[in-house]
Amino acid sequence: MTQEDINQSEWSKPQNWSGPKLFGIYSSKADKRLWVPKRIPSWGWTINVGHPGGLALLVGILVGAAGLLIGACILVSIVIGVAVAFLRH
Repeated sequence: MTQEDINQSEWSKPQNWSGPKLFGIYSSKADKRLWVPKRIPSWGWTINVGHPGGLALLVGILVGAAGLLIGACILVSIVIGVAVAFLRH
C-alpha cells in the first residue's frame, strides 16, 4: 500500500473528521498531508491537525487573524479620535 493509498483511506474514515461538514476538522497522523480536501472537495481545503505542523499552522492562522482584527480596531479608533478632534475645532 502506497502513502497515497493510506492518505485516501484515512481521509475516507468518518472518525478522522469532527464537526459539521462545512467547518469540519480533520485529524490523522497516518495521513502525511498537511492540507487535505474538505469532506466535500469542491468546498476547498482544510488543515490536517494530526500532521506534526498542522496544529501549529492552525494556531498561527488564528493568532494572525486575531492580530489583524485587533490592529484594525486600533486603527479605526485612532481615525475616529482624530475625526472627533478635528470636528471640535
